[in-house]
Amino acid sequence: MKKVLFLLMLVAMFIALPASVSFANTIQDTTAAVPDDIQFTEVGSAQDSAANSVVKDSSKKDTTASLAKVEPAKPEQGSSQTLLSIFAAGFIAGLIAFLLPCIFPMVPLTVSYFTKRAETKGKGIQGAIIYGVSIIVIYVFLGLLITLIFGASALNELATDGFFNVFIFLILLVFGISFLGAFEITLPSSFVNKMDSKSDSKGLTGIFFMAATLAVVSFSCTGPLIGTLLVTVGQSGGFLAPIMGMFGFSLALALIFVVFAIFPSWMTSLPKSGGWLNSVKVVLGLIEIALALKFLSTADLAYHWGILDREVFIAIWVVIAFILGFYLLGKIKFSHDSDLPYVSIPRLFFAGVAFVFAFYLIPGLWGAPLKAVSALVPPLSTQDFVLNQNAGGVVTAEPTHPKRKYADFLEIPLKIDGFFDYEEALAYAKKEKKPLFLDFTGHGCVNCREMEAKVWSDPRVLKILKEKYVVVSLYTDDKTSLPKNEQFDSKILETKVNTVGKKFKHLQAERFNTISQPYYVLLGTDEKELVSPPIGVEFKIEKYLQYLNKGLSAFAKNQTNE
Repeated sequence: MKKVLFLLMLVAMFIALPASVSFANTIQDTTAAVPDDIQFTEVGSAQDSAANSVVKDSSKKDTTASLAKVEPAKPEQGSSQTLLSIFAAGFIAGLIAFLLPCIFPMVPLTVSYFTKRAETKGKGIQGAIIYGVSIIVIYVFLGLLITLIFGASALNELATDGFFNVFIFLILLVFGISFLGAFEITLPSSFVNKMDSKSDSKGLTGIFFMAATLAVVSFSCTGPLIGTLLVTVGQSGGFLAPIMGMFGFSLALALIFVVFAIFPSWMTSLPKSGGWLNSVKVVLGLIEIALALKFLSTADLAYHWGILDREVFIAIWVVIAFILGFYLLGKIKFSHDSDLPYVSIPRLFFAGVAFVFAFYLIPGLWGAPLKAVSALVPPLSTQDFVLNQNAGGVVTAEPTHPKRKYADFLEIPLKIDGFFDYEEALAYAKKEKKPLFLDFTGHGCVNCREMEAKVWSDPRVLKILKEKYVVVSLYTDDKTSLPKNEQFDSKILETKVNTVGKKFKHLQAERFNTISQPYYVLLGTDEKELVSPPIGVEFKIEKYLQYLNKGLSAFAKNQTNE
């Protein structure tokens, strides 16, 4: 069993950390239901054009709504599967935290504390279990506090706010730099000493404050991990998301300490503390800096700043991947690193993974799709130079029609000649007698990019979207200001609709009682749903094709009946 636990956790760190952060961003996309504090007003039937259109005259909208007889649907709730996934992400983060130099060396000290203090082995185990429960209580309370302070709906709104994403980028960048050894994020020493002094008390109080001391002392290492976890899962908009994330994080830590307290002989299988602990921090720091760029990219896309185009983003990732590879081989050394007499097999293996990832990214600088990371990197439309202009695999003639509304700053991938405004698309659909394909999307929507890269790119799906439907992509997080005469107050969103994104977020909330992305709706020219309910993320291409074909069949039937 020698070093087995260490190797397993090291593998989990390299493989699962990016996955957990990426998954947390996915949660943001798939579970962003209408906030709990929004009360749905009754809306008119789907055939009532006054109730179905994006309302410019707010008084007219209110009159129409008050005369409606349709019962409002209930808001979406976070699924148990989503909460379980958040818990798993937190649990993985807790396993990673165990390998950090602020926690790993404390295991023998903590175990010896319980074995020496207890009169019997049974009491020692009892004390260890209470210690573990105390760790869980402390961290779960932190998750609850975050939720109570910000609120579920506020966290969801912040998730699509450009400047908040810039703020989170800066915070994660600071966390990453601290892991590289530039400085340490610590709590005031007076607070730490106060907690430590209370841990000397006997009984349950002493054990609880000992757990609190662990949380406080290890903050310089766990702070960045906890911060990243709360930022990502908190943006899901669910009240329980931060709580479940912290529960998973604390449970992993608690189980490790309790298990070693019950079976102290297992500690002989652990590797000794040393320079490798700092290497774990450095690796985490580089990964965190790379992932922080996603938040800056979200803001850049929403506000159309153009500072982090796709090739710039990929170039930074390539550099970070090479730095990581050379660091693991011992060719790069930071101030807190110890000498590396030889390169171990695990370090060589993960260095190879870093180099392979770097070389995989390089073709993306010239427009390669990079489907494996398409959900994280900016869309291909932001790239200045594409070696193969037909990267999507479909040759399409340049459109000859006049430029459509919002086409100056928005684009549909895979050269789909669609619309960006609901009213304009509806008028065109009526003229051409084609069904509407509503694509509620967002610049910061990770799953939207993944759906486009993995599902829309399928030749069968792409052919249907291009030839059979009128596609309209409605960006619900775009920050472009609306003209004064198009602005109005939205009761359902409880805010002033003054941007393009809010305009279509209002439409989605009013018509479909959700603000999640991606969200795909098939409508006839009478604005009635062809297939109910609409769908969101569906990576199974056959099921997606069935959904599209079902909509076409329903539309054809309606046309025949007319």
